Amino acid sequence: MHITVETLKKRISAARGEIPSDLVLKKAKVVNVFSGDIQEKDVAIYDGVIVGVGSGYHGKEEKDLIGKWVVPGLIDGHFHIESSMLLPRELAKALLIHGTTTLVADPHEIANVMGLPGIRLMLRESLKIPFDIFFTAPSCVPATHL
Repeated sequence: MHITVETLKKRISAARGEIPSDLVLKKAKVVNVFSGDIQEKDVAIYDGVIVGVGSGYHGKEEKDLIGKWVVPGLIDGHFHIESSMLLPRELAKALLIHGTTTLVADPHEIANVMGLPGIRLMLRESLKIPFDIFFTAPSCVPATHL
């Protein structure tokens, strides 16, 4: 996705608090996945992008989230979609409501059964869904007697 210099400047201005954000989530319990801390913060969103986490942000729309949680999207680092018995779009529906937004998928099961057409099926079925799937090279193709 390419953004213009003007768009970037506006996002930076919103992050600095120089212009109002589109939406500010006020006093949320924000989970910091780097430190493990939970902090009460405001989350500023401009142009569909989180531009800041802190205090003192103002927005065209503000929502009070006292007592509610804001958590970044979770990533499952090793997943076999085929074991779920769901196509990627249906699996995404089940995972998104629980906070998982991204999978790193090993398609070795479908590769063993269908070969390249199976991998292409998974790739095609992963397009145009509100979920990120990163496919690795199949880990054990072809299947062995072990």
